[in-house]
Amino acid sequence: MSIDRVRPEDTLYPVGKSFVWGLQHVLTMYGGIIAPPLIIGSAAGLHAAELGMLVTAALFVSGCATLLQALGVPFFGSRLPLVQGVSFAGVATMMALVAGDGGLPVVFGAVIASSLIGLLIAPLFAHVIRFFPPVVTGTVITVIGLSLMPVAARWAMGGDADAPEWGSPGNIGLAALTLGLVLLFHRVGNAAMKRLAVLAAIVLGTLFAFVSGKAHFTDVLHGEMIALPGILSFGLPVFNVAAILSMTLIVLVLLTETTAGLIAIGEIIDTEVDGKRIASGLRADMLASALAPLFNSFPQSAFAQNIGLVAITGIKSRYVVAAGGIILVLLGCLPVLGRIVAAVPAPVLGGAGVVLFGTVGASGIRTLAKVDYKDTMNLVVVATAIAFGMIPIVMPTFYDCFPDWIRTIFHSGISAACVVAVLLNIVFNTIKGTPDVQESQSG
Repeated sequence: MSIDRVRPEDTLYPVGKSFVWGLQHVLTMYGGIIAPPLIIGSAAGLHAAELGMLVTAALFVSGCATLLQALGVPFFGSRLPLVQGVSFAGVATMMALVAGDGGLPVVFGAVIASSLIGLLIAPLFAHVIRFFPPVVTGTVITVIGLSLMPVAARWAMGGDADAPEWGSPGNIGLAALTLGLVLLFHRVGNAAMKRLAVLAAIVLGTLFAFVSGKAHFTDVLHGEMIALPGILSFGLPVFNVAAILSMTLIVLVLLTETTAGLIAIGEIIDTEVDGKRIASGLRADMLASALAPLFNSFPQSAFAQNIGLVAITGIKSRYVVAAGGIILVLLGCLPVLGRIVAAVPAPVLGGAGVVLFGTVGASGIRTLAKVDYKDTMNLVVVATAIAFGMIPIVMPTFYDCFPDWIRTIFHSGISAACVVAVLLNIVFNTIKGTPDVQESQSG
């Protein structure tokens, strides 16, 4: 009698360990999750209290979205260890919308309507799984890791280009110390220590920063201790057709990126991600995005940096990610906890980010090692797609003179690489390929 293998993502750990490991996920993505509401809120001319409201709303909604994605309900949620957060993909578009006459209500209306459109078309994206053989998935995963390296570099330099010590040897040295601690714990630690290497390095790096005067906790007790998220605090959503069309393009990018994230995490934890699972994951993404504006937040998507954390720690359980989701919900309701996490210096996160994001890229290279490059066009597919993925990273203004829809799709290195890899694979290997070539890709 055969015994069913327990899926890696269904592994259960003790509650205490799950929450400690879940905290690693929160620390890894905290800077990325609060940046979009701060940027959009500043563009809208909000004062400090209103900006704080957007930040706590982002934490709360992202926690709820993470729980939905990781735990799942019928038809919603991939049940994979994916952390959800406010996406950067739509920041530029939402900044342009908020600068108009309608302000945040127009942005929220466009997010609701476009996300509902995304919810309707999500099942169509579930059928693209056959267009993601190793030559495509390996390329996309590699670009995900490479595209995150500028984030780690900015964190290491200080996080804010306007800061007086931006790029100082002290900041970069603090990042190097944190990086060294991560590597040390992986070199000399036991299995348990390796799993906590990132969290331990962040804690020790923060303590060192505090002693050296680079971390301050004086503001932790200033402000509200408990604050439940408000509902429609900026007024009723306004549904503007032009704004909805602009955000619909963003939703298509989010669907593409989330599909790539779902496939990437499946490769990393060695579990099956079929069309049904992709559809459930995308529906959860779009449902969370459609409901987010009701709580004063913005579109949600899977955070690539947390995929790197899964890869480097080897902790594949979705319940650990769900624990991180609960922490995010608490941070959204307990601003004091959010202020404690916010006190972690950006260079500390940058040092940890180098390993985390590099691990994602390395996972993609490992997948590309499965690809047959002999007598095929696969080398051209990989080379061209990675180049397109890197263009917006090395030259962010490259597409500034192109139409909006092209800028929207190709300004994201991840979506650019994904689109180019899929199209070139179809042209070179599916339409004109031989059966042998196609079989070598599917292996």
